[in-house]
Amino acid sequence: MRSILVVANQTLGGEALLQRMREAVWFEPCRFHVLVPASAVPHQLAWNEGEALAYAEERLAEALTRFDEEGFDVTGEVGDASPFLAISDAMRHDDYDEVMLSTLPLGVSRWLKMDLPARVRRRHAVPVTHVIGAEATQLA
Repeated sequence: MRSILVVANQTLGGEALLQRMREAVWFEPCRFHVLVPASAVPHQLAWNEGEALAYAEERLAEALTRFDEEGFDVTGEVGDASPFLAISDAMRHDDYDEVMLSTLPLGVSRWLKMDLPARVRRRHAVPVTHVIGAEATQLA
């Protein structure tokens, strides 16, 4: 069974990511581990670490419920505020066959501005699938 690390925050629960996960299980059985970096809370100029953590935990819980309803074999966790460090931590704790990285489009994505897909490819010896999605303001 393939093991896929799904990394998302603002696009978590969006249709693009959901469709890519459906495609993955269509080809072969997969288990997903969803990682939500506890980064800045969107649409807030001032935020603190506790707010970011609470926001990430809420998004993760909603996403796990939705993915479970889809029938996916899924677990999840909230990670470091830095998506690169969060991914590196997860990769140290488990073996993954793929990293599925979901970002906002070029121009608005902070993760793309930091060249996250390429940095993850260089650092870890697994394929990185980059999914571009819209902000999923509500996961239902």
